[in-house]
Amino acid sequence: MTDVQEPAVVSPAPEGESVEEARVAVVIEDEEDIRSLLTAVLAQAGFEVHGAPDGYVGLELVREHQPLVTTLDVNMPGMDGFETAKRIRSISATYIVMLSARTEEIDALQGLEAGADDYVAKPFRPRELRARIDAMLRRPRHHMTAAPPAEPVEPAGEWLEHQGLRLNADTRIVTVDGADLELTRSEFDILADLLAAGRRVRGKSDLALMLRGEHFTGAEFVSDSDARAIEVHVANLRRKLGESPTNPRWIETVRGVGYRLTAP
Repeated sequence: MTDVQEPAVVSPAPEGESVEEARVAVVIEDEEDIRSLLTAVLAQAGFEVHGAPDGYVGLELVREHQPLVTTLDVNMPGMDGFETAKRIRSISATYIVMLSARTEEIDALQGLEAGADDYVAKPFRPRELRARIDAMLRRPRHHMTAAPPAEPVEPAGEWLEHQGLRLNADTRIVTVDGADLELTRSEFDILADLLAAGRRVRGKSDLALMLRGEHFTGAEFVSDSDARAIEVHVANLRRKLGESPTNPRWIETVRGVGYRLTAP
């Protein structure tokens, strides 16, 4: 049995997307009081919420409902949140928010590496959680890639290219020397930002704000953890690209500042 809360507010879905798909959330949390709180917060945001007491049930709910947002506790009996996130990420493009009382930086980094989009420390403030989810929803959703057609057709839209690396922002497709590359939402957005900037340096704080859907005005706060998360995303991106940070083909580190594309 799952905890289900009907949406308190029904928001119109984007064109071509059903209301149900746009407003479904799964809450995976073993503590019933916290699960109820998260359910209430998401219901107030207009979501139909399905609750699960552990990772196994939560994984099945994600498989069944394909939610837009999934909140996930780290410390759960049986399968922990990190393993649950990896399994969810293999079947769904849901936005994953990890919640944990473990506030060490390594825990947050491990969560991001497992496929989470954000990591929130407990105890959390409902208003802050709503704001973080709203920021994620402003970013384009990356759908799971279907099997390619027998005769590939060149996708429409503008392509950004650099030394055999091609990215289409409209279709969210990335290829390297003609082969498709699977990236997480954050990895894709960082790569798109770097390709658009060219040889201009993009600071870690700039990239962190970009992922949050914000622009630099001088008043924003970017923590050391935010900057470190960008380093993790770039390291994962390089690993998938198969390049060395000491002899990069595409992404060059500007020590103490950030990143830019390598020279042509």
